Amino acid sequence: MKVKKILKKALIVIMIIALSYNFYVARSIYLYGNISECVKADAVIVLGAAIWDDKPSPVFEERIKHGIWLYKNGYANKIIFTGGKGKNKRYSESRVAMNYALENQIPKKDILIEEKSKITEENIFYAEQIVENNDFSKVIIVSDPLHMKRAMLMAKDYELEAYACPTPTTKYKSLRSKIPFWSREVFYYLGYRMYKILL
Repeated sequence: MKVKKILKKALIVIMIIALSYNFYVARSIYLYGNISECVKADAVIVLGAAIWDDKPSPVFEERIKHGIWLYKNGYANKIIFTGGKGKNKRYSESRVAMNYALENQIPKKDILIEEKSKITEENIFYAEQIVENNDFSKVIIVSDPLHMKRAMLMAKDYELEAYACPTPTTKYKSLRSKIPFWSREVFYYLGYRMYKILL
């Protein structure tokens, strides 16, 4: 009976610690999204997101527009668009982004794309290869504010000299749309940390 009480108390303590840590991570993800390190760099890396046939989704469009703004305002001389082709899709995310940039007067010679990635870590992995192949030393990473902490952790793991520059606007405005995305980011951030520990 005494052992059961001890186990029950231990379980409660573990649950409190786990919940507290989840809250800490959720808060840090939210606060990190307010950090903007827009500095002069060799290239802007725009992380992929969903597309609707040959058009970027509203979320992806905000990322693309911010990458274009950084380029046009002299923060970088190149834009790297990331994102492969999803199931039953005609185009890759990065190609749709490139076409959008071309329509907005970005010279094709200043656009680089990778079309292999499916997830954020692959976005970073293949972008890092482009960075290395072009002898870039410093990059800006663009994504949604709530996505930045996980993306920057991955950039650090791939030894990129990267600076966070989240989109100033986001389609995740209401609590109804923001909370699911925020919760997902907490889950994936913790999952990625655990994965790296177990490697």
